Amino acid sequence: MLDSTSESKMHRSLGLMDATMIVAGSMIGSGIFIVSADMSRTVGSTGWMLFLWLLSGLITVMAALSYGELAGMMPKAGGQFVYIQRAWGNLTSFLYGWTVFTVIQTGVIAAVAVAFAKFTAVFLPVFSVDNILFEAGFLKISAAQVLAIALIWFLTVFNMRGVEGGKTLQTIFTSAKLVAILALIVFGIGVGLKTETLSQNFSNLWDASTLIKQKDGSWIAENISGIALLLALGTGIIGSLFSSDAWNNVTFIAGEIKEPQRNIPRSLILGTGIVTILYFLANISYLSLLPLQGSAIATDVIGQGIQFAGAGTDRVGTAAASMILGDAAVWVMAALIMVSTFGCNNGIILAGARVYYAMAKEKLFFARAATLNKNGVPQFALIIQAVWASVLCLSGTYGDLLDYVTFASLLFYVVTIAGIFILRKKEPDTPRPYKALLYPFLPWLYILLAGLICVILLITKTQNTGSGLLIVLLGVPVYYWMRRKVIT
Repeated sequence: MLDSTSESKMHRSLGLMDATMIVAGSMIGSGIFIVSADMSRTVGSTGWMLFLWLLSGLITVMAALSYGELAGMMPKAGGQFVYIQRAWGNLTSFLYGWTVFTVIQTGVIAAVAVAFAKFTAVFLPVFSVDNILFEAGFLKISAAQVLAIALIWFLTVFNMRGVEGGKTLQTIFTSAKLVAILALIVFGIGVGLKTETLSQNFSNLWDASTLIKQKDGSWIAENISGIALLLALGTGIIGSLFSSDAWNNVTFIAGEIKEPQRNIPRSLILGTGIVTILYFLANISYLSLLPLQGSAIATDVIGQGIQFAGAGTDRVGTAAASMILGDAAVWVMAALIMVSTFGCNNGIILAGARVYYAMAKEKLFFARAATLNKNGVPQFALIIQAVWASVLCLSGTYGDLLDYVTFASLLFYVVTIAGIFILRKKEPDTPRPYKALLYPFLPWLYILLAGLICVILLITKTQNTGSGLLIVLLGVPVYYWMRRKVIT
């Protein structure tokens, strides 16, 4: 286990507000402005789409309420890695850390950075993904990829200077996007209530249908119910769950939080609760401004609806904002998403390196990752994280990688929360400043719901979930190789 002095040189300078901003800021990226389009095509119903957003929020909050117990017991850098190690042992914890490094953390960093670059191109077209700067065989490097990599390294170097600067940046950008989303909600609902759009969207509330794309590019709606509806819900919820992910990043930096036994559980509950409410209300705003159902061949915003917002680009936030601001919405939403993705990546970059730091302390990662620089941060871990995230930016496959790992990510959440039951038996006398709310009902309910989603994904997205499992399992031979030869 990690020794008690492993975080002695880290600066415990983050308070409850800082920790809450990291939770909320890491969660809010570009997903809330985009994924409702795909979700609406999958379930075809206002009621079921809102149900999925609400369910995602409840699942996330349930997980946060359960994680609070583990965070209070083990207020150390590394968070989820430490919890899994204590409950399940080195192999399982390594597989988690391996997946975090290869895909979960670095893949999200790459994807969010490219999203930042794409929306920067609205103001500076030179950074368009179509502006190819270098091409050699299968390798194509666009200006967007270069900007994405530059952003990753800028935030990495910035966070090398100490956690104090990172927390200030996180607070500024998270506050800005919370205010901006709140404004979108207030003005969106205010403007929308003057029309009949919301009431029309709420007619036939539970009539579910799914859109199926044909070979010729056209779409056909198919009514669904029973098992088909359950499978559609399990598939559609991935968008809202992904948009709500990264809430656990605050546990990675426990070594730098004041009174972590109290502040980490509180920040988890506050952060996930705030974002859940904002996400649900943002979708009410969308439904106040745009019809849910639309046409792929429509040329106007109303005709495209939420299902085909942005002429098939899924830019629901921009389409909704255009009903308030007109043509200026493209610029305003691009700026908002730039702020959102910038702040999101800062939080993820800041937190992720602490996982590799904790792994290195256990001789399960590069030894240099276990060292801190003069500012009390794991500089080498930050660097190697940036290197691999940059490779994923250049690979052009990070979007696929994120799909692959969704299943594995849910699986590790289940493993972690199941660890509460194991530790209650193994360590009944260990101090627990915070205990999981409604134990054992709430943790079991989370395991049941997340497990059901995993089963549905195995059925509906077999190839992607299989690839996610493969990434995890590739860590097994790596682990046993490392047991024989320590990385230096």
